[in-house]
Amino acid sequence: MNEKRKAVVLLSGGLDSATVLAIARAEGYEPHALSFRYGQRHDVELQAAKRVAEAIGVDGHVIAEIDLRVFGGSALTADIDVPHYESADEVGSGEAPITYVPARNTVFLSFALAYAETLGASDIFIGVSAVDYSGYPDCRPEFIEAFQNLARVATKAAVDGTMDLRVHAPLIELSKAQTIQRGLDLGVDYSLTHSCYDPSPEGRACGTCDSCLLRGRGFAELGLTDPALAAPTRLS
Repeated sequence: MNEKRKAVVLLSGGLDSATVLAIARAEGYEPHALSFRYGQRHDVELQAAKRVAEAIGVDGHVIAEIDLRVFGGSALTADIDVPHYESADEVGSGEAPITYVPARNTVFLSFALAYAETLGASDIFIGVSAVDYSGYPDCRPEFIEAFQNLARVATKAAVDGTMDLRVHAPLIELSKAQTIQRGLDLGVDYSLTHSCYDPSPEGRACGTCDSCLLRGRGFAELGLTDPALAAPTRLS
C-alpha cells in the first residue's frame, strides 16, 4: 500500500480554503492544516477553520500566532473601516483595496514552507483565485510561481534534494461559482465556513463587504443562497 503524501493546507476558515482542503483530501494527500491568528479584528474565522478541519478531516491542525497589527496598513488589522458596496459589480477595480493585508500570503506561505519542511512534505495548498477576487497582488499566478521558485532554494531540504516543493493553487483559474460547485461535488458544507471581513459582534456575515458580495454572487450564479447569510450565526 502506498503511503499518502503529506501536504500543508492553508486554512482560513473561508469558502476557498475549505474547498482546497477538500481537494487535497480527495487527491489522496494527508492534509495538515495551518491557520493564523495574525491580529485580525475578529476570531470567528478561526472558529470556522476548526469546524472545517474537523468536518473534512485533517492529520493535524496548527494555529500559528503572529501579529501583523504592528505594521497596520489594512482594514483587517488596523482601526480602518471596512468598505461596503451595493453590489459585487463594484468590487475588483484592479487596485488592491484597503482590506489587503501587506504581504500576507507571502508571510503565510513562508510559515507553510517551514511547516512542510518539518513534516517532510513537498506540497503546499493555498486557496487563491485570480478570477473572482478583489485585486490582491498575492493572488496571481505569477506570485505563486515566484514563491515556488523561492522555496526551492530557501530550505535545507530543497538544497539537500529531499524536498522539491510544489505550491498548489487549484482554484486560481476558477470563478467563485466554479469553486463552490467543485466544493459541493466534494461534499463541502459551506455553512461551516466564514468569509466576511466585517461580521457583527455575534459573528453574522455583513453581506456587503467585498468578500461577502463575491461569495454571494458565486452562490447566486448556481441558483443557490449563501448559507452564511441564510443560516443562524455559528460561533463555535
